[in-house]
Amino acid sequence: MEKTAYFILILVAAAWMIAWIIGMFQNMWIGIIGIAMLLGLGLLFIKALKDRMKNKKNDRYARDVKK
Repeated sequence: MEKTAYFILILVAAAWMIAWIIGMFQNMWIGIIGIAMLLGLGLLFIKALKDRMKNKKNDRYARDVKK
């Protein structure tokens, strides 16, 4: 899932630059480029959430550390 998200974000960045160079920068958040960027960021957010939920080491550290 992480590789897919990075791949999507790389494609979006390339498309964004091409659109900017050609002069089609109007489709910032409305167009397909914005939607693809949000999809890529969403996939990375879900991956980070899954990693955090699976990592018991951080839970143990947070519970056992002296405050």
